Amino acid sequence: MTLPRLKPGTRLCIATHNAGKLAEFRELFAPFGLELVSAGELSLPEPEETGTTFAENARTKAHAAAKGANMLALSDDSGICVDALNGEPGVYTADWAGVPRDFGRAMKRVEDALQAIGANSPSQRRASFNATLCLAHPDGRDVLYVGRCDGTLVWPPRGDIGHGYDPMFMPDGYDQTFGEMTRETKNNWSPGQQGLSHRARAFAKFIEEQIEHG
Repeated sequence: MTLPRLKPGTRLCIATHNAGKLAEFRELFAPFGLELVSAGELSLPEPEETGTTFAENARTKAHAAAKGANMLALSDDSGICVDALNGEPGVYTADWAGVPRDFGRAMKRVEDALQAIGANSPSQRRASFNATLCLAHPDGRDVLYVGRCDGTLVWPPRGDIGHGYDPMFMPDGYDQTFGEMTRETKNNWSPGQQGLSHRARAFAKFIEEQIEHG
């Protein structure tokens, strides 16, 4: 479904209360001159995420923000899916961190689950980061963009630059974890390039279709 293309100066609500995720979006959007404001900054309530897929949860967040702020809203629902754990934690990626969020504990929970099944070799520790972006209009229209990055889980965690499970995820073709990479490397989106991270790859598709190019 087609939505109006975004131009410099367009106000866009980023449907998140997560400071790390918001920082990544601000960096990704920096070249395009949009006015970004987050759901957290607008004091919008966080909707309950009851979906069983990234798409369902992305839609829930985007539409709640679009209606609450009465403006275009962009959400991201993302998570890490571990092959040997039948895709877990998946849409429950944040839930594994508990309340308050403790991703050190969440990473240890993943590692403990892998150790319990004897998953020690790289081939047994395959995982993917997945992101689904949803751009929603206050009138109920929306469009989805999906990105994925495959890699291997390492232990112990390495680096403290990223957020979430970044320190234990090493993307294919690299010898650094996301937690050791600069944001410029992790989010190395550019026109004609798909980017490295799951979010950058979804974002590249979003930019191609939704940003007005001069």
